[in-house]
Amino acid sequence: METMTREEIKVGQVTIRFLVESEDSNGSVTVFEAGVPAGARVPAPHSHDAYEETIVGVEGVLTWTVDGVAKEVGPGDALLIRRGVVHHFVNEGDSDALALAFVTPGLLGPDYFREVAAVLDASAGGPPDFAALGAVMKKHGLTPA
Repeated sequence: METMTREEIKVGQVTIRFLVESEDSNGSVTVFEAGVPAGARVPAPHSHDAYEETIVGVEGVLTWTVDGVAKEVGPGDALLIRRGVVHHFVNEGDSDALALAFVTPGLLGPDYFREVAAVLDASAGGPPDFAALGAVMKKHGLTPA
């Protein structure tokens, strides 16, 4: 088995690194790390209708709001986000956080994060083009709340 260094994708304040892509698993799962600095408030509340997302805390603590209920996810904690349920997260802590996300089936890939990053980068630090962000989300199976 070969180990490869995967691309880091910077999406606003968050760093994404895919560990397993859809083609690696015959479409069954994608797995990525999300590095979230202290104080970060991302992403916009959203849902996805075609896949579940399971979050596992690795470092620090992220506060996830799922269907209106807040839950802290720290090292070793897991959170299942079912299809169609609105969710988002923040890092309200004083330390950076790292989480693993497992998307089943593996329908969400690096292109989504690259495209969101491009929209955010185009805003040059100002408010992003929300219509463009919404279009990218919808293209990749996410529904903005």
